[in-house]
This record gives sequence, C-alpha cells and structure tokens, in this order.
Amino acid sequence: MANVRPKKHLGQHFLKDENIAQKIVEALKNEANLPVFEIGPGTGVLTKYLLQKPEIDFYALDVDAESIDYLKANYLNRSDRFLFQDYLKYDVPFDHFNVIGNFPYNISSQLFFKIWDDREKVDEVVCMIQKEVADRICASHGNKTYGILSVLLQAFYDIEYLFKVSPGVFNPPPKVQSAVIRLKRNKTKELSCDEKLFKRVVKAGFGKRRKTLRNALKDLNLPESVTALEVLNQRAEQLSVQEFISLTEKIS
Repeated sequence: MANVRPKKHLGQHFLKDENIAQKIVEALKNEANLPVFEIGPGTGVLTKYLLQKPEIDFYALDVDAESIDYLKANYLNRSDRFLFQDYLKYDVPFDHFNVIGNFPYNISSQLFFKIWDDREKVDEVVCMIQKEVADRICASHGNKTYGILSVLLQAFYDIEYLFKVSPGVFNPPPKVQSAVIRLKRNKTKELSCDEKLFKRVVKAGFGKRRKTLRNALKDLNLPESVTALEVLNQRAEQLSVQEFISLTEKIS
C-alpha cells in the first residue's frame, strides 16, 4: 500500500477493508463469462480477488502510472493485463464485456455516461460510488434525486442497490458515504424512439428541473403540436422512463 499514494486530483480513496472487497467481487455474476475490466484498480484490493477466479478474462485500466507499475510488479505473470489507459477515452476491443471497480468519485458520473454510450457492449457493472450518486441512479420518478442518469441507465439496465459503505474503510476517508450497486443489461435491444434525441430530451428536461417541460425543452424548438401536449405541464422528475420514451417519439 505504501508504494501507491492516493492522489486527490484523481479522486482516489483506496478501500482497505478486505471483507468489503470480497463482497464487491462476489457481486459480479458474470454469467456469460465475459471479459472483465476493472476501472481504477489503485492498490489492487479488488484485483487480487478477481485474479483468484481463473475463469475471468481480466483487465485493469488506470490513469495512475504509479498504480499500474505497482500492480505489474506484484503480478508479474499477469502484467500484460494492467493497462495505463483512461476508460473514458478507451475503445474496449471486445463486443461484450463487464465492468467492476471502486470508481474515482470525481468522475463517476462521466463513467456512467460512457457506460451508457457503450450499452451495446457492457452487460454488467458492479461498482462502488458516492451514496448520493447511487441514490440518484436507483431513484424512481417522483423522487427528488431522480435525474438524467436515473432515466438513461434505467432504460437499458436493471439496477440493484447492494449495500452502503462507511468512510472509515478507506485511505484517506472520503467526506461522503459510499454505496455499491449492480447494473445488469435488460432485454431492451433498442428504444422505440431516436436514442440520441431521447438523451437530448432527458438532459434538457433535467437541465431546468424546476421548470415545466414546456419551458425546459424550449431550446429544442418543438412544433406546436408537441408544445400543446398535457405531459409538458409536468416537470422532468415526474415522468417515468417509458413516458420520456413516449415523449421523444412524439417530438421526433
């Protein structure tokens, strides 16, 4: 552990509780035996348990060169599996894969937007994130924490809130509570609407979440036939995922 320093600018908080590490790894079902990519392995607290599963085609990505060097030195026979890469910019060379990790807290939302972009490839995700972000992703409509990520991810994934994690099990302890969630790709191959427009509608709706959708979606230059719809009297947080899909269909 002393060989890798947690770096504030990378949002690193290294998990030091072995029981929690095991629970996170065991939460990954990987029923189709797909390649598994660990994002932000840090000191390898999850890595060692993942490598104990010979059936897993394992890879780890980190933007921290110190972490990658440390893990390569400690797992010489698997050193080719530790990649100095940024998942946000990395094109994974597999048609389907799973993701696991203690996500860096400063980019967790960006990671989920990338997972949404990779939704045709990413079958399952198990990750530890800020509890606030976990609450948001799992929230249902009508809830104040329901937002952009809730709608986008729930459209394509079944999401489970697994357990909370206290700050004391990290080095250094974060100032927030953490939680572990699992995302499993649902049976939706594609939405019945334009998916790029769907994303635009959702982001615009929640971009001005205190306003009605009629006002929040003004920049989309909606035709009068759409602006007259009763649903636009509601705010974004009041619409279910399916209602956002239906609204996008009407807009397009």
